[in-house]
Amino acid sequence: MSDQVRFGIVGTGFMARVHAHAVRAAGGVVTAVAGSSAARGAEAAGSLGASRAAASVEELVASPDVDVVSICTPNHLHLEMAELALAAGKHVVCEKPLALSAEDAQRLADLAERAGVVHAVPFVYRYYPTVREARERIARGDAGRLWLLHGSYLQDWLAAASDTNWRVDPGRGGPSRAFADIGVHWCDLMEFVTGHRITELTASTARAHDARGVDGQPVATEDGACVLFRTDQGASGSVLVSQASPGRKNGLSFSFDGTEASYAFQQELPETLWVGGVAANTIVHRDPDQLSPAAARLAVLPAGHPQGYQDCFNGFVGDVMAAVRGCAAPGLPTFADGLRAARVTSAVVESAAAERWIPVAS
Repeated sequence: MSDQVRFGIVGTGFMARVHAHAVRAAGGVVTAVAGSSAARGAEAAGSLGASRAAASVEELVASPDVDVVSICTPNHLHLEMAELALAAGKHVVCEKPLALSAEDAQRLADLAERAGVVHAVPFVYRYYPTVREARERIARGDAGRLWLLHGSYLQDWLAAASDTNWRVDPGRGGPSRAFADIGVHWCDLMEFVTGHRITELTASTARAHDARGVDGQPVATEDGACVLFRTDQGASGSVLVSQASPGRKNGLSFSFDGTEASYAFQQELPETLWVGGVAANTIVHRDPDQLSPAAARLAVLPAGHPQGYQDCFNGFVGDVMAAVRGCAAPGLPTFADGLRAARVTSAVVESAAAERWIPVAS
């Protein structure tokens, strides 16, 4: 491997642009990009800052000048492309979901472990310094016993009946849409910050529109979901998920309530962490001079200079590169976390259909 970590990006859309920017910001290089056709790849190479366009995915994963393959394609292609990259001995970053079923996600997680390569899933909300601060304070016992874990993840990009996207098609997006796309981010964040694991859940799903697009195509997946859950440490919780709530752009929020303190975070206002107490409430600012070492590591700008989503992605890719070089990358989400998300999604789908509590595989 060269001194620089070299990435090949599969895909040419929004997430490919985010990945490419993060690679450059973290000090890596985008060697190649592959699109749905050679022409799409060539068109995207310039905007993604890639050295060249690959003629195909097969060519990209076989290239000796690619160390890490980033998979940023529609969901139904993740399994096949990740398998190709792993078979070629590449390190792999794969957008969630790893696969359209928990069984296939298990297969990928097993393959990645046997391959002995770095494997990661971009659960990048872990990379907000204020989120890491909440995790550190909860881990040292400041919250007391956590007993109530609740929050939501609300968006509006599918609020209108005319709005549609490839994710609406179950064949390309999978059997769950809103929960599998954004609900898993909330659940990953909850488990990462609190150390609790969801053991069972009951879910109800709903649609704002039964048909979408100018031609009124029938919709089979959910626009929103309400999920109640219990954890392995005796807490109860709930999360509300929607991709069709007008005015909500990327409203991920949580409140983790303990017997001594509560911790609340809003992704659209990520510069602060709210700490609730009976006598007084405290606002913790993203100030690297005041945060715990684990949180300060990710606070790359001085206080008052806002960090956001792209900075989280930059930190995530930086940790991928550290892991490729054999260095510690604390909190890096791996294919095991992608498998966890697939298992929780599977339980949500099953519960919504059966209208009962469902255990989540551990």
